Amino acid sequence: MSESRRLFFALPLPTKLQKQVIQWRADSFEAEAGRPVAAANLHLTLAFLGDVSDAKARVLSGIASRITSPTFSLTLDDLGHWPRPGVVWLGTRRAPLALLQLASLLRSHAARNGCYQSTLPFHPHVSLLRGATRPVALPASTPEWQLDANEFSLYESQYHQGRTRYQCLQSWPLVASSPC
Repeated sequence: MSESRRLFFALPLPTKLQKQVIQWRADSFEAEAGRPVAAANLHLTLAFLGDVSDAKARVLSGIASRITSPTFSLTLDDLGHWPRPGVVWLGTRRAPLALLQLASLLRSHAARNGCYQSTLPFHPHVSLLRGATRPVALPASTPEWQLDANEFSLYESQYHQGRTRYQCLQSWPLVASSPC
């Protein structure tokens, strides 16, 4: 019997953007606001898969490898706090259609393969702080960083010695649009 792994599809954040977000977060939030998400764990989730067997992970990877989706850019220009589950997030006010379509496609394939999908609408965001259950003072202004998406990835969430780390298992390129 194979073990299951906790998996999700996501857009990675480039290292340069990770560093900018981490510095801005350190300058903008009090230490008591919540537990900072590690720089290497910053990502934009497209579809959460949950606990998945190796066989199901292979099927979902095969499906992902056949997806043809265009590259796109989005602006991280929105900020919010969800008291439940205690997350401070950085998101986008105007999600590009290609992002919404990619997330919808991955979520529908996940659901068809037995992975529970939330009934809540997709809200593209990067989690900045966790455990932020008290009211959090949000900065008056939000940066406007551009995220150029040219690939999506399958990640495994690993919990070891009190820390959660996300390991990229596989990535697939998004297709650049050809000029007319």
